[in-house]
Amino acid sequence: MPFPFLKSSSGRDLALTGCAGLGLSLLGALPATAHELAGAGLASGFNHPLTGLDHLFLLVGVGAAASFVSAQLLLFALGGAVIGALFGVSGGGLPVAELLAALAVSGLGVLILMSRRSGHPPSIPAAGTLVATAVAIHAMLHGHEASGASSWWAGALLASGLTVGVTFLLLRRIGTAWTLCLAVLLTVVGAFLALGPIGGLLAGAGAGAA
Repeated sequence: MPFPFLKSSSGRDLALTGCAGLGLSLLGALPATAHELAGAGLASGFNHPLTGLDHLFLLVGVGAAASFVSAQLLLFALGGAVIGALFGVSGGGLPVAELLAALAVSGLGVLILMSRRSGHPPSIPAAGTLVATAVAIHAMLHGHEASGASSWWAGALLASGLTVGVTFLLLRRIGTAWTLCLAVLLTVVGAFLALGPIGGLLAGAGAGAA
């Protein structure tokens, strides 16, 4: 392990504190979602996946899952991104998509934690399907929000690839303690982000009943 201090209890506590601090900082600094019509151009496309917590944490979660379970999950993520984007651009949609996007973030955290708990890697097809589905939901929303310009998609792809790649390589280097800490954070953040859509659904149901 490149960072021996993570073997100690105090080192793991420090890692947990660091992840918590990062998560709280992001929660305060960024909007919960970025599901609005995006501007045109490379810069707009690059910024879009990074300006909403759900998109950003989804990308980090993909890199974390691939680093902990298998790099093969990156191929599933790519497939999910292509399918979801095409579905969204063509006008396809899903009910409660905002809620599903938030729960997708939690799903990646749970995947890592369950893999650790079981003591052996999960089935690659099963884990890959989960990752592909999570990415496809977010890519579908990108398809709804995109300007349609190829430069926008190039920027979004670049930002997404960099985020996933940096997360994957960094977590491969620093070891499992930080990855597990991040998995807990992903699970909690996804649940937190789901509160907004759930509140909206409940409000709509209450208004309909009235």
